[in-house]
Amino acid sequence: MRRRLISSTLAVVLVVIAVFGLSLVFVETRTIESSARDGVESEAVRLVGIVENRILAGESIDAKGLDRQIAANRYAVVSVPGHPQVTLGDRPKGKVITSTQRGDHGESVTVEQPRSTVSEEIGRNLLVILAVALLAVLAAVGLAVRQAKRLASPLSDLAATAERLGSGDPRPRHRRYGVPELDRIADVLDASAERIGRMLTAERRLASDASHQLRTPLTALSMRLEEIVATDDQETVKEEATIALGQVERLTDVVQRLLTNARDPRTGSAVYFDLDEVIKQQVEEWRPAYQNKKRAIVRSGTPALRAVGTPGAVAQVLATLIENSLMHGSGTVGLRTRVTGNQAVVEVTDEGRGVPPDLGARVFERTVSGRNSTGLGLALARDLAEADGGRLELLQQQPPVFALFLAREMQQPPPREDIVS
Repeated sequence: MRRRLISSTLAVVLVVIAVFGLSLVFVETRTIESSARDGVESEAVRLVGIVENRILAGESIDAKGLDRQIAANRYAVVSVPGHPQVTLGDRPKGKVITSTQRGDHGESVTVEQPRSTVSEEIGRNLLVILAVALLAVLAAVGLAVRQAKRLASPLSDLAATAERLGSGDPRPRHRRYGVPELDRIADVLDASAERIGRMLTAERRLASDASHQLRTPLTALSMRLEEIVATDDQETVKEEATIALGQVERLTDVVQRLLTNARDPRTGSAVYFDLDEVIKQQVEEWRPAYQNKKRAIVRSGTPALRAVGTPGAVAQVLATLIENSLMHGSGTVGLRTRVTGNQAVVEVTDEGRGVPPDLGARVFERTVSGRNSTGLGLALARDLAEADGGRLELLQQQPPVFALFLAREMQQPPPREDIVS
């Protein structure tokens, strides 16, 4: 890149020097030659005038006084009828530039100048032109090197940035170079880096969320399959298989919800649903796990509540809270429903130590956990609740009380106002 820039710039400069330099040499040569001829002719005319004045004054025509009227590098011959021929200066050798002028009284003056003086002057001018051309070439090379560095270094840097993006490092560099075109490329690369970073973050988050959110349904499904394997009672097998199929449907719903949230976390599919039915299903699913731990799970509160939300998402939020109580809590776990304003509330509580005081509301932040867990469960549960317009809150730290708030009425879009023109 640099070599090409330098070569192209130098080629352009050389072409310009060749075109204008040769023209300048030709013009200067012609000018110097023309000036020399004009000088010889002018001097001949001047000597003729001097000689004529002497003739009119009756003075003698000789070299005395006339030798001071001619330039040192010229030679003159003065011829006057009836007078001896007068020579001034040294006769030049080789080629000469000559001019002969005649007066009104028959006198003539011939002035000669050696052509070598003209050639020397032309040579001096050529040296000046060559020196200027050499300086121009050196300046062009210096400018080309500087410009090549200014352009090649940013291009190398941009290539390194693109290579870094390709290798999986999406950090934008926010580096600019003072060249609009290169800065535009840098803007595009930085924007691409930010988009790639967001995509990678979303993919990692989806993988992390999927591994966490699918663990609970898969565990429950595994328990049902173990029940089927362990029994020979056809009725029990049929009942457990039916429950397992329901769990598979909920597992499919969880996957769909994860994919939907990965594309747009605000996308929800809220509908009216029977809240008691979802709570009953969760209690039945988790009762065997609690029985294995010699613990109980119960439900209470206001019956026959209907709420607005996505049943699968609400079931997943409750499953997260129930699982947290199973893993980190103790004693009986209670699910209590109540109504506050236009919202239905499901509270999940246990008899354990609760949330550490130093965590508080931070318990819903990702990677925040006080019990050596992943810290994703409650964050995902809050995201699922908010996707359908609900919210998940920690009402009490000790003993822990988590509350899921769901709307009881579908929100109507604002009425459209017709514009009357």
